[in-house]
Amino acid sequence: MIGRLRGELISKDPPFLLLDVNGVGYDVEAPMSTFYDLPAPGKQVVLFTHLAIRDDAHVLYGFASESERSLFRALLKVSGVGAKMALAILSGMGTDEFAACVQVEDTAALVRLPGIGKKTAERLIVEMRDRLGKLDLAPSGAVSAGRSQAVEHSPVVDAVGALIALGYRPNDASRMVRAIDSEGLSSEEIIRASLKAAVTA
Repeated sequence: MIGRLRGELISKDPPFLLLDVNGVGYDVEAPMSTFYDLPAPGKQVVLFTHLAIRDDAHVLYGFASESERSLFRALLKVSGVGAKMALAILSGMGTDEFAACVQVEDTAALVRLPGIGKKTAERLIVEMRDRLGKLDLAPSGAVSAGRSQAVEHSPVVDAVGALIALGYRPNDASRMVRAIDSEGLSSEEIIRASLKAAVTA
């Protein structure tokens, strides 16, 4: 099991990134909460990882903190929740925000996330309520500091593409990005603002 990686960040194209560890390139899929704190390509980064072994592929997921990884693993145990939905949850709200939603039974906030209907939200609250007490949800900031200001391609296009990869329909992703003032923002900042606006709408 690969539990932690430390190496040079080669590229980042949400929700995917490429990490060079002693000459070996690791393709890693990560939530937007991790991308927000990634340094510029060429810098060193540390990620906590989860390896999922499927019949058709081995998929490596990376997280900025152990608490994010713990929550991801706990979400995978919920009936009907797969890796894509778990990443969407972590991308749309922080671990502390998710814990608060579960504690106060705020299904309305959860259904604003892509792919989550009312029944799934209710199931998340029921099945996660007892598990949250066993998780350390304090952010640890494991990813190296220094968010990249270098923007490749169009940050708006990149943001829309990332939202689609997270499960939003193309029209919805475009609408979300158009709804915010994206001038001068990086793709990560556009995605963060779009997700925040969608969750609080």
